[in-house]
Amino acid sequence: MGLHPITALMSALGVLTVVYVAGWARAVVAVRGLASRAPSPATDARVPTPPMIGLGLVTNFFDALGIGSFATSTAIFRLFKMVPDRVIPGTLNAGHTLPTIAQAFIFTSIIPVDILTLFSMIVAAVLGAWLGAGVVSHWPKRRVQIGMGFALLGAATLMLMTQLELFPGGGDALGVRGVKLVIALAGNFALGALMTLGIGLYAPCMILVSLLGMNPTAAFPIMMNSCAFLMPIGSLRFIREQSYSLRVALGLALGGIVGSIVAGVFVKSLELRTVRWLVIVVVLYTAATLLYAAFTRDREADETPARVRV
Repeated sequence: MGLHPITALMSALGVLTVVYVAGWARAVVAVRGLASRAPSPATDARVPTPPMIGLGLVTNFFDALGIGSFATSTAIFRLFKMVPDRVIPGTLNAGHTLPTIAQAFIFTSIIPVDILTLFSMIVAAVLGAWLGAGVVSHWPKRRVQIGMGFALLGAATLMLMTQLELFPGGGDALGVRGVKLVIALAGNFALGALMTLGIGLYAPCMILVSLLGMNPTAAFPIMMNSCAFLMPIGSLRFIREQSYSLRVALGLALGGIVGSIVAGVFVKSLELRTVRWLVIVVVLYTAATLLYAAFTRDREADETPARVRV
């Protein structure tokens, strides 16, 4: 008997995980000791602080329940000045990669979905992320602020419309074909590219799936596997370009794996309507502060820092 497609998918994800961990570990070893002569967030290899680990745990706990982790993490980064704006996208992608992979393993094993739809949407998201990371990792701070600000406004609008039930509730289908599949692929390609700007894929992917008449629960393996496959690819580009905060990303990863497992295995579901309203407010506030910084006080630090050769 041949290998079941889902088993093959999880095996491929396992291999990709090993490649990602090895690539990140190699980068960490390469920059250790460089912080003293070339200080930057990407060369700070100190042990993460408890708040960094705690942020990863809490954001990925809610991420596994469908809230998303990027917007809330971005808000905390800016509130506590934890990460420079220019490297927020890279830090989000690198730090949340391993927790997202854990979520993909958990939810793909328990929620059915059409194989062709799942596989093709994953490929589309990965291509979008690969192209997007190569562009965003070289952007100066002001362009990142503007891009994230407007993208967060769009994400908040989608979240608000979902809360107000202005989107169709979805159907019973576990997959799509024909024109709907083409739309699904184009949509996930765009969402993969937006991931590299620090905009979470979960909420818009769930909306996309529902608009195409699919069962909203089918969005979980689609969106989690899309992220699980695209994030290592995009993150390694951010890591290679040293366009991220190493210490914070490690904290997100360590706490996030625990939070994902607790939510996905032990909690599984919560009444999250009130939490979503809070997230919408946080996202709008963060978008406003990013755009304000881009157009006013932070213009003087717009350069893209030189990459440290290792």
